[in-house]
Amino acid sequence: MDGAPLTATEFASAVTAITGAFGDPTRRDIYLHVRERADGTGVTAAEAAGAFDLHPNVARHHLDKLAAGGYLEIAVERPEGASAGRPSKHYRVADPGTPLELPVRQDAVLVSLLGRALALLPPDQAEAMAEEVGAEVGRSMADALGEDEAHRSLRSAMQVVAEALTAHGFAARAERSGDDRLRIVSEHCPFGGAPIEHPVICAVDRGLVRGMLGTLYGEATAEVRSSLPMGDAVCITDVTA
Repeated sequence: MDGAPLTATEFASAVTAITGAFGDPTRRDIYLHVRERADGTGVTAAEAAGAFDLHPNVARHHLDKLAAGGYLEIAVERPEGASAGRPSKHYRVADPGTPLELPVRQDAVLVSLLGRALALLPPDQAEAMAEEVGAEVGRSMADALGEDEAHRSLRSAMQVVAEALTAHGFAARAERSGDDRLRIVSEHCPFGGAPIEHPVICAVDRGLVRGMLGTLYGEATAEVRSSLPMGDAVCITDVTA
């Protein structure tokens, strides 16, 4: 945290992220169970299922939701001493001694600097660069989740994207619009007012969605239809496979 007080929208985004991760009592218990593994080995979905008398798919859903929010990390490992067989996902807390915190705020100086640097480029090049940077970060975020795209529908992949974006300050949700289009709706822009002066920064949002979906599901097109910094009620990114 940078020490400055959270604005109302930043606070609302933080509450949304924490509620999404810990609003379910079973999920809270699972998180504490993982956190108590002081040796750092973490737990598998099967182990969590056994500890809480759940179906492994249900336990995996809770663990993946905690990972999407950044509260757990995933390591793919083989059982100790085993040289063959399918590796399993181990979910663990990166630093059990670190208390839970609200999401880190974006640095307004760096965002403003990014906008001014992009403004020096021709508009097409600036937009392409901003989107590609967003896509690279999105792919990295998706890789950190360890998700298996082979078993994920576009709608469920978008839900994971929305949860990950919320954890990074977007207060996002996945939904189907009235005209039957899939979209990501964000109620908060973590870049503050910088996109008002430099709208090209909105291309980063588009890249984040495209990059994450490319890893979690497959190639998809993301297009920002409305934007908070430009005076709209919410940011909307339409998605087509």
